Amino acid sequence: MSHNPPRSYDKFPTVTVPGNHQAWSGQDAWREIARSGKGPVVVDTYPGVDLDDLVAALTRALPEHRILNVEESAAHPISHIDALIAPNLTDDRVFGVMSHHTLSDFYDVERLTDLGRQVSASDVPVILVGWGAALVPLRERTLVLADMARWELQQRQRAGAPNWRCNNVDEDNLRKYKRSFFVEWRVADRHKRQLFPAVDYVLDTNRGTADAKLITGDAFREGMAAAAAAPFRVVPFFDPGVWGGQWMKQVIGLDSDAENYAWCFDCVPEENSILLDVGGETVELPSVDVVFTQPTALLGPQTYARFGAEFPIRFDFLDTMEGGNLSLQVHPLTDYIQDRFGMHYTQDESYYLLDAGPDAVVYLGLKSGTDPEEMVKALKKASDGGTHFPAEDYINAFPAKKHDHFSIPAGTVHCSGANSMVLEISATPYIFTFKMWDWDRVGLDGRPRPIHVDHASRNIQWDRDTEWAREQLLDQVQELGSGPGWTEERTGLHELEFIEVRRHWFTDAVDHHTNGTVNVLNLVEGSEAVVESPTGSFAPFVVSYAETFIIPASVGAYTIRPYGSGVGQKLATVKAYVRGTETRRAQ
Repeated sequence: MSHNPPRSYDKFPTVTVPGNHQAWSGQDAWREIARSGKGPVVVDTYPGVDLDDLVAALTRALPEHRILNVEESAAHPISHIDALIAPNLTDDRVFGVMSHHTLSDFYDVERLTDLGRQVSASDVPVILVGWGAALVPLRERTLVLADMARWELQQRQRAGAPNWRCNNVDEDNLRKYKRSFFVEWRVADRHKRQLFPAVDYVLDTNRGTADAKLITGDAFREGMAAAAAAPFRVVPFFDPGVWGGQWMKQVIGLDSDAENYAWCFDCVPEENSILLDVGGETVELPSVDVVFTQPTALLGPQTYARFGAEFPIRFDFLDTMEGGNLSLQVHPLTDYIQDRFGMHYTQDESYYLLDAGPDAVVYLGLKSGTDPEEMVKALKKASDGGTHFPAEDYINAFPAKKHDHFSIPAGTVHCSGANSMVLEISATPYIFTFKMWDWDRVGLDGRPRPIHVDHASRNIQWDRDTEWAREQLLDQVQELGSGPGWTEERTGLHELEFIEVRRHWFTDAVDHHTNGTVNVLNLVEGSEAVVESPTGSFAPFVVSYAETFIIPASVGAYTIRPYGSGVGQKLATVKAYVRGTETRRAQ
């Protein structure tokens, strides 16, 4: 396995919150809230926060308070909500339809109003808790947002936690995730975005409620602004898989006793966390909060105008070194994903090879002369368990080596083969993958992984054959410029995709500019580099090999140069941004 020597890949990067702020934890947190003196305390939670634990912690810390569970008192019965969202959930195990519900749809307005009257008439201090507590009409209140990252929610669901107010502890995790992805998270994000300007406190519940960490609303807002004003990294998370490999264990320094690691989600702000350093205390919050609170500064005006408050670029790792092939798959065309699932853009993507064994291949495009009807028939027969699907008879297998970059516009059949370490650079709607063949495997849970041949057959672009793939998707590197100690290249993506990727090889400082749009980079060669501001607008930001980092649109000019152990090496970064969103065009 050829790779750079192991470096100090930072698995817990932090963003320092400026100013004189502090964090409280445990009972000190609840006492701080009670001292605020702004009327009844309202603790509005993200769905997935354990309300029983929350009420128990509040009862221990504030025994003189009356605690009202808003969900129990005013939410519609789950049968009513199930009927309401049934069209969004569908019968499919994986795919639903994006919800446009608001949280008030899940509540009885009269009972919310009655709760408000109870609070006003109470002769003891009151705390309202639950997802939707802020919906209770009150003249004044101390508003607390108990927040949690989606990745933590997924971990809890895998361990048996149900969906919001559901009795589905033992349900298939894919169906739990579907309910969260298509309904609960959409509604929850829509709700909490309305709370951000007025929130008095934010509570980090990622490690439970008993020892939850509390910061003021001002500290939260200043932390979000600080992230959007300088380079930063989100907290990566790692996951095993049936095809997982060994590369990340060795290079990134993961648990050597783990069987494998298949994924590293190194830049997926919708699900990652961000760690805030608040007066020396580390507070973990969803990194999507930066997107929601600072969309223009982070994304840039044109990217924000095009996508809304969504982070459209995803970087993740797919490790098949000493592992197996990914599933053979295709992503939906834009028209299809809009029509069927209510998503307004699709998962165009690419594979950048961080490393590769001598036998590495990328399956990409159809072999010339492939008969669509014959291939679909063979896929359906294989998915029914009738036979092995001979992928090599229908799909091109192109040799892959380190630093190759393969473009994969939606509608193109593809997968990475074994003994590859892929940096996947793609658009963000990562759930929309139509698996066609999974190499006779079952998932880690022992169940067959879902196959969607019907969806796939409606999206495969059958004219993307061997010749088209060679001409359009392979070896698309163009040198764009060079100077003392640097060379800039365009490596992709295809013109059908909205992401532009530039690679810089350098032994000296390289000038960059965001040109008013967010940049996402990874150090793909060399051990260490430093990102600096020519004007000193942010502190020097050191990155190690394989780390993904975000340069907010607001940063403007920045430089990257070898640093520390990287001095004397030939380094390389890949940089992705949304084409056509620059407000100041690159020269």
